[in-house]
Amino acid sequence: MDVQLPAIPAKRYFTIGEVSELCGVKPYVLRYWEQEFTQLKPMKRRGNRRYYQHHEVLLIRRIRDLLYDQGFTISGARNQLIDVSHTGASAQEFRAEALAAAQLDAYRDHREASRALAADVADSAAHTTVSLEKLTLEQVRDELLAIRESLLA
Repeated sequence: MDVQLPAIPAKRYFTIGEVSELCGVKPYVLRYWEQEFTQLKPMKRRGNRRYYQHHEVLLIRRIRDLLYDQGFTISGARNQLIDVSHTGASAQEFRAEALAAAQLDAYRDHREASRALAADVADSAAHTTVSLEKLTLEQVRDELLAIRESLLA
């Protein structure tokens, strides 16, 4: 019963009718599968319209393959999807934690650099002895260049 399914277009969201055509199942079947498979949660907008994302279309195709082509029951397909998600979860969780730690370190480094730069700017401004009210445009320019040089040094 292998049916050649059409390619999934490069779109962000798909309506239930589009997903029905892309996956070869009726819309009422998709609504039923939402109740049976907790991983399948399309976004709902005005009037309870369902909008599926790319990963959900792939999941629906996987469910369809398990039920129609491999002969699993709903319960068996559910268990099969849970088993697959648990075996891949540890590696995914490790990668996600490593990425989060790296992003946190980069954020902290950036925050410390920003604080140091703000302190340098405050120190430079405190050392400026010229009254800003009586400066000409050229004098302001010279002061700014001097501050810039002191910051870059």
